[in-house]
Amino acid sequence: MLKGKSVLLGISGGIAAYKAAELVRLLVKEGASVQVVMTANAQRFITPLTLQVLSGQPVCTDLFDLEFESQVGHIQVARAAQLVILAPATANLLGKMAAGIADDFLTTVLLATTAPVLACPSMNAKMYENPFTQRNLEQLRNMGTHVLGPGLGTLARKEEGIGRLPELSEILESAKRILTPQTLRGKRVLVSAGPTWEHFDAVRFISNPSTGRMGYALAAVALRRGAQVDLISGPSPLCPPSGVRFHPVKSAEEMRDAVLEVAPGTDAIVMAAAVSDYRPQQVASHKLKKTGKDLEVLLVKNPDILALLGQSRGASSRPVLVGFAAETENLIENAREKLVKKNLDFIVANDLTQCGSGFACETNQVKILDRSGDITEFPCMAKEEVAVQVFDRIERLLLQETHGE
Repeated sequence: MLKGKSVLLGISGGIAAYKAAELVRLLVKEGASVQVVMTANAQRFITPLTLQVLSGQPVCTDLFDLEFESQVGHIQVARAAQLVILAPATANLLGKMAAGIADDFLTTVLLATTAPVLACPSMNAKMYENPFTQRNLEQLRNMGTHVLGPGLGTLARKEEGIGRLPELSEILESAKRILTPQTLRGKRVLVSAGPTWEHFDAVRFISNPSTGRMGYALAAVALRRGAQVDLISGPSPLCPPSGVRFHPVKSAEEMRDAVLEVAPGTDAIVMAAAVSDYRPQQVASHKLKKTGKDLEVLLVKNPDILALLGQSRGASSRPVLVGFAAETENLIENAREKLVKKNLDFIVANDLTQCGSGFACETNQVKILDRSGDITEFPCMAKEEVAVQVFDRIERLLLQETHGE
């Protein structure tokens, strides 16, 4: 999403300026070209040299640098940017922006750029809550500036309140959303993720190693494209992407109920959850104690949520229905059977025996099978990149339906 993009990072004089070094590193890791611009006060908190080393580019600080400005450098920097991130954006900087003041390199660039601007406020809670600051923020929003609100927590001098720089992961995600074409705006998407827990007593359950990472990546990609996203997830250590309608569940029956409640009216459903096929017939209300004898647990079949969805849509092309097949043998045969029996548009199959594919890892190596019999193979790649491929295909199917093809 950020690979090959030119990002201008503007840093103003707040204590959170020290976090800018890590933000530069993360942007570069994502493949972005980062140009840092610092105010004079920002340089009191962190040195330009640090940021130059991390970005690999000279840091812009002086509007009257004779060598750089001989080529009207601030205009060149403004034109080159595809996105401007202000982190931290102090109350002073926000006030200057709202008033159209250009008295240093950063504020001059802000007046000259036509790129989208993402402001990440960070300041003392009282300063943030001040009516002047709130007025400035509202004015900036009305003028098209993207504002990522500050976090709540411990501030400088051990004070508590709102004013913390947003988490760097949130800043990165906001940047990706701003730069992603809104090709799913107005569409509703349902994604299932994670494992299910099937209890046989108060503290023990049957499950699998799924972390939900694939499903959460799918939800994030759909959000970036402007979709309204419902994420129905079994227990997961991950935080749901900001902006989803989150529905936490535990068992397969709970997931079935949540999916069937949300599904009507959706444009696309992607079932990436690793739902347990069986559950204990009886669940003890207390912890079962060891008796010295073997314990027998009778398992009964869980509802097949994907099959229910396929049956309910019949011959209709809506919603687009996508399943996942995680197999340890006969990958293509098992995936194709699931595709047909459950009335799917396409299925994403991955071999759990392959290194870097499947549960509890950040990558996946998949094959996509569709109704026509075509099989598309992909190399091992990040699960977010797999999600991009899935939604590219979903968009083509939605477009075909719109054009009556």
